[in-house]
Amino acid sequence: MPHIPSEDMDMTTETVTQNNSGNNGAGEVIQTPKKIWITAFIFAFFTLLCDGADLGFLALSLTSLKAEFHLSGVQAGTLGSLTLLGSAVGGLVGGWACDRFGRVRVIVFFIAFSSVLTCALGFTHSYMQFAILRTVGAMGLGALYIACNILMSEMVPTKHRSTVLATLMTGYTLGSLLATLLAGHIIPEHGWRFLYWLAITPIILSVLMHFIVPEPESWKKARQLKVIATPQNAQPVKRQNPYWEILKDKKHGTMFVLWILSTGALQFGYYGVSNWLPAYLESDLGIKFKEMAMYMVGTFLIMMFAKIIAGIIADKLGRRAVFAFGTIGTALFIPVIVYLNTPTNILWLMLFFGFLYGIPYAINATYMTESFPTSIRGSAVGGAYNIGKVLSIFSPLTIGYLSQHGSIGLGLLVMAGAYFICGVIPLLFIKDRLFNPQKAE
Repeated sequence: MPHIPSEDMDMTTETVTQNNSGNNGAGEVIQTPKKIWITAFIFAFFTLLCDGADLGFLALSLTSLKAEFHLSGVQAGTLGSLTLLGSAVGGLVGGWACDRFGRVRVIVFFIAFSSVLTCALGFTHSYMQFAILRTVGAMGLGALYIACNILMSEMVPTKHRSTVLATLMTGYTLGSLLATLLAGHIIPEHGWRFLYWLAITPIILSVLMHFIVPEPESWKKARQLKVIATPQNAQPVKRQNPYWEILKDKKHGTMFVLWILSTGALQFGYYGVSNWLPAYLESDLGIKFKEMAMYMVGTFLIMMFAKIIAGIIADKLGRRAVFAFGTIGTALFIPVIVYLNTPTNILWLMLFFGFLYGIPYAINATYMTESFPTSIRGSAVGGAYNIGKVLSIFSPLTIGYLSQHGSIGLGLLVMAGAYFICGVIPLLFIKDRLFNPQKAE
């Protein structure tokens, strides 16, 4: 159990309640003191920063890996697909573990896990070694994304939730930006291995978080309600499969399937673009590595700005409209980059693309976590997001294949179709704010 500083011990027990159910506190709104959720936000922000940097390392070292290990386009694309596979498994395990063991405990464990295995990539000497370590280490990527967003959704008040979670996602983008800056300086001078060795540093974050950040009160209350509801002399009951528990409820099951389809399409598009866009600029458009890196820096900066703006607007106008605008807008703008780029306008096209590209992930976490009650939230969000991720595993591989039989740009057009599907499903079928994550439901 993470240690809570003594000066905050009394504050964590203060709650503002609106007991709607009258059943042992079920349904009460539990407000986390501002000091605690801001502290949790800082740790979650830096956790996703490390997550984004980890993913960025692969995209930015892909050209170097192809040269050193003599990889084909399909083999290079497979590394991205294996990353998604490992991340999907990690997200499924992490979502379940969040409900069973706690949000903070999962984050602490997977930060350390991911740091060690990503660092170990710098010591590999064959494609097979790199692929195996990348697959296993990527489990941390999926688990941390789910756990951080659930943790913050359960601590932040509803009126600020979308803004805070959107700002949290700028940490992910900032990690990609940091990876780009590091790669631009390190790879040309020291090679790709040194880049991965730096990945050991987040283990410090894991140790500090263990002692400083508490579990959300709504999660602890939900756990208590399960204990209260079970008679002391009752025989031990075999744990039910959490996904069967979700699917047997028609409302939750339908929402679960809708989010699988939407997040599958989102990730198919996002990971395809993020894995191959740097290579597209460098290979297809002939932009030099350092210049390409600066183009990506500009794109990431605009993405961070877009996420914060999208979060603020979503808190005022609703999650659904903003999410649909970002996804469908991205789908429509990718063909503009592929067909209308010139040496003089590519920078401006990338900046505008970054604005649209940043919006979906700013809203996705809030939108999803508000679609399920606290008791099943970890399993439902983790399951839907990461089963969707399994569907996206072939995304980098698809672009790798098309790059050998046409161009990377052709693969990017396929990603545009995925973004369009991703936006249409929630727009038609998923309402805003179905559940309050601060309620112990």
